[in-house]
Amino acid sequence: MNKEQVMAYMKRNKALLAGTAVAAIIGVSFGAYAILPDHPAESAAAHYDVADRGSAAPARMMENGTPFSFADLVERVSPAVVSVTAEEVEKGGAQPDLDDMPDAFRDLFRQFGGRPQMRPQPQIPRKATSMGSGFIIDKSGLIVTNNHVVDGASKITVKLPDGRSFTAKLIGTDASTDVALLKVVTDKPLPTVEFGNDRTLRVGDWVVAVGNPFGLSNTVTAGIVSSIGRDLGNSEQPYTDFIQIDAPINRGNSGGPTFDLRGQVIGMNSMIFSPSGGSVGIGFAIPASTIKDVVAALQSHGRVARGWLGVQIQPVTPEIAASLNLKDPKGALVASLVPDSPAARGGVRQGDVILAINGKEVSDAHDLTRRVASLPAGKSAAFSILRDGARQNLAVTIGAKKDTQVAANTGEPEGGPANFAVTGKAMGLGLTALSPEVRKAYNLDESVQGVVVTKVDPDSDAADQGLQPGDVVVSVHNKAVHSPQDVEKSVAQAHSAGLKSVLLLVSSAGTSHFVAVPIAKT
Repeated sequence: MNKEQVMAYMKRNKALLAGTAVAAIIGVSFGAYAILPDHPAESAAAHYDVADRGSAAPARMMENGTPFSFADLVERVSPAVVSVTAEEVEKGGAQPDLDDMPDAFRDLFRQFGGRPQMRPQPQIPRKATSMGSGFIIDKSGLIVTNNHVVDGASKITVKLPDGRSFTAKLIGTDASTDVALLKVVTDKPLPTVEFGNDRTLRVGDWVVAVGNPFGLSNTVTAGIVSSIGRDLGNSEQPYTDFIQIDAPINRGNSGGPTFDLRGQVIGMNSMIFSPSGGSVGIGFAIPASTIKDVVAALQSHGRVARGWLGVQIQPVTPEIAASLNLKDPKGALVASLVPDSPAARGGVRQGDVILAINGKEVSDAHDLTRRVASLPAGKSAAFSILRDGARQNLAVTIGAKKDTQVAANTGEPEGGPANFAVTGKAMGLGLTALSPEVRKAYNLDESVQGVVVTKVDPDSDAADQGLQPGDVVVSVHNKAVHSPQDVEKSVAQAHSAGLKSVLLLVSSAGTSHFVAVPIAKT
């Protein structure tokens, strides 16, 4: 093929060749990995403020709208992403027992003389060090990271990408959202990043994570938002709806920022889902809106104050909704109340379904938890509830949340399951009345009243709902029961009324909760 033929071919296939080039570039950008020396940033970048450069400038885009490179974005934000090292002094422990050693070491000891003689060990303090990430939000030296990165630390060191190190002071932490605020003293303005609006995020949006996984400073990964408003069912963080991202993050990324394409922080990397301990492409970030609220409270008061209602709640499942003639499984079901709590004083009752707060509907139990926590203590709030099939309004004065722990019975009979005579049957359950012998066998508190489950048909709907021997049926459709016959009668009435499920209040291991058991087949 001569020169003229080559030029003609290229002209005819210009679009095809351009697409091939783009594909090759993208393949290099996302598919190639290399370990490079960790070069400090230029000194000028250390004093660079994102706001001065225009944080609204997006990553460079191609004509069709796809990102061509994240380099401009990373160049702007990375000077403000820091590594956080937390040191904790631990007391030395005694020499471990031989039985606790791995098989290979245990066999080695036995091969050379059997069990070694244990000698008292001196309590020698030793340092435990953990590493994470963080980001600077104020020129004066305010830094955000995860609470779990600095929890229990006696010394916290912050290192910038330009090599400067500072000893940080802990301003405050909030374990319930896993947010911590640090402060370093500096005589020069520090580079910063700014918060974006996570509420505008959509599934499929690009995100960029910057952090220090495994101590590899200023590591950048990119991906998309794979889910929004993720409730992880984490009792230690009940107030957070996580942003799920597929940008690879690993140990050491904790506390690092997740950016949108405008270079604004829309989340803070907090957790990963990993069967192996390494990244499998599923990470979770705390939303920027949550971080901003917590940081403001920590700056002002050094702690976060939250509203408290004093109820134990559970989700409204489709089965529970059917038992209550609710059209949609929305709201939160009140399983129990703390005596003399704000809810109790405001007229809330066990079995109520909380449907709305201050006119805004409650979507589920997690939504109620977050909404109540955000209410100011001492202020009255309007609660809309469903009780006995009718909607009612209550005015409840919100209390201040305190961290408390309530002990509960184990619910396990001493010496194994008891074998008591079945005096009634319903829904695949064997039932018996409470007696001193039954109460003692199942370790039931004197305050618990109702009918005890002694047997559960493994093929029944009751078994599918998790009922087991030792549970106590306290009420059926919010009507107290005291004998197996009471349960049978209530189930029969529900069946005659055309209900598909019957709502049971069950006390299990010292905790009350509602269970909806289908009755169509009974």
